[in-house]
Amino acid sequence: MISIKKYLDAAHRGPIVDAVPEQNELLSEAMEAYRSSLVEMGNCSLDACPGLGRELKISLGKLGEGLTGFSTAKEIAATEKSVREKLKDWGGRAAKHYRQKTDEVKEILIVMARTAESVGARDERCAQQINEVTSQLKTIANLEDITQIRASIEKSAAELKTSIGRMAAEGKAAIDQLRVEVTNFQTKLEEAEHIASCDSLTGLRSRLCVEGQIESRMAAGLPFCVAILDINEFKQVNDTYGHVVGDELLQMFATELKSRCRATDTVGRWGGDEFIILLDSGMRVAKAQTDRVRDWVCGNYTLHGRSGTMKLRVNASMGVAEYFPGETMKGLIARADAEMYRHKATTRAQAVGAQK
Repeated sequence: MISIKKYLDAAHRGPIVDAVPEQNELLSEAMEAYRSSLVEMGNCSLDACPGLGRELKISLGKLGEGLTGFSTAKEIAATEKSVREKLKDWGGRAAKHYRQKTDEVKEILIVMARTAESVGARDERCAQQINEVTSQLKTIANLEDITQIRASIEKSAAELKTSIGRMAAEGKAAIDQLRVEVTNFQTKLEEAEHIASCDSLTGLRSRLCVEGQIESRMAAGLPFCVAILDINEFKQVNDTYGHVVGDELLQMFATELKSRCRATDTVGRWGGDEFIILLDSGMRVAKAQTDRVRDWVCGNYTLHGRSGTMKLRVNASMGVAEYFPGETMKGLIARADAEMYRHKATTRAQAVGAQK
């Protein structure tokens, strides 16, 4: 998306009307393009998720209507921020919506499989009962001394038995095929769930998955803590050595983080160079565990850059917060994040003091 704020900052510090005619015309066209892009994003959200897209479409439309030819750089920057927040919120809710729909489809398939099994059992019982009837008919026919009647009954019984046998065989084959298809669908659904629950780069749990687990713990009223880790000066790694090296560092850091955490801990990538740990314990135990984790993941990492193998010293800041009953997930994460930034600020201050 075009950042109109950049044009405004470059051209002037006041309303658009104060700009020179050429700049004013360019900015007006850019503003109109911005409004059109917001409308199209709303239309796309409605196509992508009809159940949730209408709300986003209306919100984006209102934000676009609020932009005029007299909007200031500050007003447009606030609009862009609102757009990003609404898109992020809508993306998370849409992902949860489709995850719920996936669960519903899986349940339906399982019910279909069970229904197919019960129908198969019923057909087998019916076939057995009819076979018993044909056997009785044969017995009766043998007791009668009327040749034509006996022959007719025996022929009918044989045909009936053949038909029932064929029906049972065809029904069994259809049920077996249905079972195979249901199994395939279940496998695909499980694979889709795995993809949705994992971060594609690091293999850790995805943010969406971690949020779901936090909500589950909150709903159950279970005691737990969250820890947020942030790799210090990670942006410099990307700027100096490139994103390939940065991605390799994230992968190695995630591997070390996962290896030091307990099997009961949930470890995920929160976003960028931030990671999150859910610990099913109180603050005292969680703090002791996360301190051990931080000591483990900080240190020298051997990476492969454009010029060959190199070693980087990696440090990380961490913040831990314990869940309070009735607290929102947003509030809990905000407390852990604030604690992490306090730790980062303290670390920087100590580094500056050491240099002096």
